[in-house]
Amino acid sequence: MSDIFLSIIIPAHNEELRLPPTLKTIDAYLDHQSYTSEILVIENGSRDLTTVVAEAFAADHPRVKVLRESGRGKGLAVRRGMLEAKGKYRFICDADLSMPIEEVAKFLPPALDSYEVAIASREAPGARRYNEPAYRHFQGRVFSNLVKFFALPGFEDTQCGFKCFSAQAALEIFSVQKFDGMSFDVEALFIARKRGYKILEVPIDWYYRSESRVQPILDPLRMLRDILVIRKNWAQGKYKNEQ
Repeated sequence: MSDIFLSIIIPAHNEELRLPPTLKTIDAYLDHQSYTSEILVIENGSRDLTTVVAEAFAADHPRVKVLRESGRGKGLAVRRGMLEAKGKYRFICDADLSMPIEEVAKFLPPALDSYEVAIASREAPGARRYNEPAYRHFQGRVFSNLVKFFALPGFEDTQCGFKCFSAQAALEIFSVQKFDGMSFDVEALFIARKRGYKILEVPIDWYYRSESRVQPILDPLRMLRDILVIRKNWAQGKYKNEQ
């Protein structure tokens, strides 16, 4: 049985510039925590020096492990990290660190208990958004409402890139989760809810990063298509764990 309490999983595609300061910040934060931890960087199909800078940092920081995934897609990277992590809790963390790492305490005991899945929310009461243009907030709400209406009623923000799963939930959900791209988190939460896991939205402080890769017009259309596939997959029993 692993004695690691928290695994932080960072999917990284073409992140040679943002990744080093993010790793430095997270590692320094974890140095001051009483629990054991690991950081998994999942490099997937980068064309820059992401692997080089990640492995250079890992060479001097034993908490950090770099996994290389030749395929592309955030979902692919997160799935690899979730299934290879050793922590009792497994936290997805975007490389841009738009949520300050100190907020991770909100997802862990004693601040939070009795939940198997906790998702960061920029819309829940108490959340604060910084430096976000009004048009991007509007685009995000259109996107969130699309997901809420067709897949996950009751949740205000399923697309924030910071999410925490218990080890049991992570293994059960990500062993059957299929989407390699941006729809992976809606799929994972859809499976979690259908399996009866408790899911909680956690209000966070969130800082808008202008280098966001979200495509506000095309991505919602792709999401709608993928939601229909997710619903079909569930109806056809494609998310059953093999015994």
